[in-house]
Amino acid sequence: MIKIKLGFAPTRRSIFSAPAAEEYANRTREKLKEMNVEFVDIDDIAQDGLLHDDNDRIKIQEKFKKENIDGLFFPHGNFGTEYEVARLAKEMGVPVLLWGPRDERPDANGIRLRDSQCGLFATGKVLRRFQVPFTYLCNCDLEDEEFERGIRNFLAVCNVVKVFKKTRILQIGPRPFDFWSTMCNEGELLEKFNIQLSPIPMPELTSKMKQVKGSQSVMDTIQYCKENFNVCISEKQLENVACLKVAMKQLASQYGCNAIAIQCWNALQSEIGIMPCAANSLLNEEGLPVVCETDIHGAITAVLAEAAGMDEARTFFADWTVRHPDNDNAELLQHCGPWPVSCASCKPTIGYPLAFDYPGAVEAQAKKGDMTLCRFDGDNGEYSLLLGNAKGVEGPYTKGTYVWVEVKNWKRLEAKIVEGPYIHHCVGIHKDIVPVLYEACKYIGVKPDLYDDNEEEVKAYIRGE
Repeated sequence: MIKIKLGFAPTRRSIFSAPAAEEYANRTREKLKEMNVEFVDIDDIAQDGLLHDDNDRIKIQEKFKKENIDGLFFPHGNFGTEYEVARLAKEMGVPVLLWGPRDERPDANGIRLRDSQCGLFATGKVLRRFQVPFTYLCNCDLEDEEFERGIRNFLAVCNVVKVFKKTRILQIGPRPFDFWSTMCNEGELLEKFNIQLSPIPMPELTSKMKQVKGSQSVMDTIQYCKENFNVCISEKQLENVACLKVAMKQLASQYGCNAIAIQCWNALQSEIGIMPCAANSLLNEEGLPVVCETDIHGAITAVLAEAAGMDEARTFFADWTVRHPDNDNAELLQHCGPWPVSCASCKPTIGYPLAFDYPGAVEAQAKKGDMTLCRFDGDNGEYSLLLGNAKGVEGPYTKGTYVWVEVKNWKRLEAKIVEGPYIHHCVGIHKDIVPVLYEACKYIGVKPDLYDDNEEEVKAYIRGE
């Protein structure tokens, strides 16, 4: 279970009701506990458990840094102290969530206790002055559905930012010569995003495969394959699949990597006698993304999508390939066979791919249903994230792992892919993560590019409509 730790800093201003602010702060604490949200409190620093004093703010900041919080949550119990919120947010450098409970009706004498909404307007302005990006969940009550939805959405955003900023990709071999589309700027990825590559040569992989051969991990992997796949390759070939899977996992751990991009053809086949697709599939099922053709940007996309999914669904790496023969808004997503078994609509087969003579590919049609498709990419120093929704539809049988998907307007999407900065690769997931990825973009310095042309709908969802 993914755990995200929030720094909880409810705020108040002195000229409004302090008891009312304390009451709402405590009610918010209880609601977060009820939702099993992990948070670091300030009630041991601020006497009233609220942020409004600069001396307290310095101590809170030290505590939050020591606790390595992943995001900040600033409930406005009343108007709030906007400059203390901004100072703390600027120092912490993590995603920020603003929210305040709806104000009650003025009393018979016209007195208002809190003016929380008014304070949120002030805090938003000051955060912009401090150049601090933030997420806003509109004024609502604690028991409203949009409150819990907004908190969970924000937790996923924090997870995306946390994972993205610590991404290190194991690069196994250079890109295949013919794949100029998958070239990347390693130095720029490091300078702009702190994304690191750990390149290793093919002999290091094959050496690790020899080292793990006969290990318990390899035997367990062979057994897993026999239980979860129709195995249509020889025992020796299956052992090679298992050795490759275990070797890649150990190398990723050794180099501290959270994703892998492998030169899946053609030098690898002459060295180990198999396609790597099934091994990739096994690691993808475990939540360690592996992408083909040394597509570094594809690996980054998979990392983002996995993090946004909060471990509730696995991602799959695909080619946009051909248009549906009968449906003008549908397209074939396909690859030789790296998709995780949990994506399949049937028991997958380990056999031979469409375009190669070597065994080790996976064949299965993916589940239909609703999904998100996305692609992180860039050129000429500009990076963006193409993203949107799709649904699986009926279509002709084809080899490999595949699914036919329908989108709202295929021609608009096709033009975006061709005109760039995207290529023929994307990542899919059977979950709607569009609002999470859209909101995360503001924190990671990437431009969101919605192919459904529905930005206002996505913004409305985030703010609680």
